[in-house]
Amino acid sequence: MERRLAPEQLRSHRWYGTETVRSFNHRARTRQLGLSAEEHMGKPVIGILNTWNELNPCHIHFRERAEDVKRGVWQAGGYPVELPVISLSESFQKPTTMLYRNLLAMETEEMIRSYPVDAAVLMGGCDKTTPALLMGAISMDLPAIFLPCGPMLPGNLRGEVLGSGTDVWRYWADKRAGLVGEPVMRDLEEGIARSPGHCMTMGTASTMTSAAEVLGMTLTGAAAIPAVSSAHTRMAAATGRRAVDMAWEDLRPSHILTAEAFADAVTAVLALGGSTNAVIHLIAMARRRGIDLTLDDFDAASRKVPVLADLRPSGTYLMEDFYLAGGLPALLSRVTDLLHPDRPTVTGRSFGEGIADAQVYDDKVIRPREDPLSQEGGLAVLRGNLAPDGAVIKHVAAEPWLLRHTGPALVFDGHRDLMRRINDEDLPVTPDSVLVLRGAGPRGGPGMPEQGMLPLPDRILKAGVRDMVRISDARMSGTSYGACVLHVAPESHVGGPLALVRDGDLITLDVEARLLTLDVPEEELARRRAEWKQPGTVFRRGYGSLFDAHILQADQGCDFDFLAGSGGAPEPDTE
Repeated sequence: MERRLAPEQLRSHRWYGTETVRSFNHRARTRQLGLSAEEHMGKPVIGILNTWNELNPCHIHFRERAEDVKRGVWQAGGYPVELPVISLSESFQKPTTMLYRNLLAMETEEMIRSYPVDAAVLMGGCDKTTPALLMGAISMDLPAIFLPCGPMLPGNLRGEVLGSGTDVWRYWADKRAGLVGEPVMRDLEEGIARSPGHCMTMGTASTMTSAAEVLGMTLTGAAAIPAVSSAHTRMAAATGRRAVDMAWEDLRPSHILTAEAFADAVTAVLALGGSTNAVIHLIAMARRRGIDLTLDDFDAASRKVPVLADLRPSGTYLMEDFYLAGGLPALLSRVTDLLHPDRPTVTGRSFGEGIADAQVYDDKVIRPREDPLSQEGGLAVLRGNLAPDGAVIKHVAAEPWLLRHTGPALVFDGHRDLMRRINDEDLPVTPDSVLVLRGAGPRGGPGMPEQGMLPLPDRILKAGVRDMVRISDARMSGTSYGACVLHVAPESHVGGPLALVRDGDLITLDVEARLLTLDVPEEELARRRAEWKQPGTVFRRGYGSLFDAHILQADQGCDFDFLAGSGGAPEPDTE
């Protein structure tokens, strides 16, 4: 795309280039920063939104990567400015980073709006940072390009290759079953996460950075590059260079994020066997663009998109294997008939041009169409009288014999109740029981924490059972696995049917039929509904109170009700 803007058409010109006292002061304060006029006047200002902090191990290398981005910006004739924003650390932040995704989205939008920024580099990767940064950039709609932090190195335990999250849950279950001791767990603790970068399984982080690439918001091939690879450093500098060109071209998210782009992102998530969390995040992102992406779109795509990435938790391999096998462009080259090749991307080339020369270098990691990991996509959307507005299950990561199951409910009211009673010797549980967790949704959680992979009771584990049907209005980590029905909507906290379930009620899960039903007469449910009282909020002030008042349900993307769409907020007055 040819350059279109003249220097005086740059957004930053309103801060720096006019003959007003405010513009004079902006120039004077820039001299205070130690910069001469030649270094920034008439050049695109590139805001580098950095989500680094010292308690986010996924992003701990972002101090250095920000410098690499700056190098690229200077090379292309731009003026880089680093703008720190909230770092959402999946590893440490409580009660859940999902509580703060919308806060980072708001900060991203307002940071870009309030400063003299012509284009933005969005530095993220740890689960919620990717959708949050993109949601904010979509609503502000200035030129923006995403820089994924990259997956960490594979884990290792005494010669066994490990995947973060997935193998923690597996070994923890073995520990509770009495199969492994403390020496093994100590070695696991030191070997599971060996470098900077996000989870190297196809968890939420890998899923969402891959989605960002398919949407056209990254350089081609960026999502799978390992965080510690020299290729990641080169990609960061190239991202900085491209951001400068995007500023001159005025290439905005609204030009790139079409309905076809979101349809292709859904296809990619399913072919990857990606995280269930992608459903919530992609719906929220699409709504920011005014695109009506729904649960039904995911389910319809799932019936025709095969799972080709043999990656944990659904498969065998890890993200470095995926990168060396050709990465996301290679996988997409095997589903081109399901994609929209002519749409634009931040690269300046069409989506199809970016993957035209891609090759698969390892058929074990990226399966051929005739030998998929699963004939259907990795997610299924369920409906029924227990989930009128839908629920999701990652059925490729569950025991097949549980995908059509009827069993008696065993109900827990919140995570504390679950942890207090799950190993009670008097708990009436069998492998056929359906474990139900409520009070863990967007408002009830609060924040819809990743509690949906309910732990199995110790005595069930010791009997050799490793999976049971579990149902909740919570989410689960993308690295998790099992027959876990998630995102039940409406949630129990607002009076959804999950609030009416009682111990012993028969629940039927039928993934093939896409059904989740509670076998209780409607008259009895009506009686229970009349007796139900809504729980109070845990928040009395601050951001939590804002969250409680405005959060939408899972099927609507869990955005705030006042944030959908773009525009509506005026450009700041710089005169």
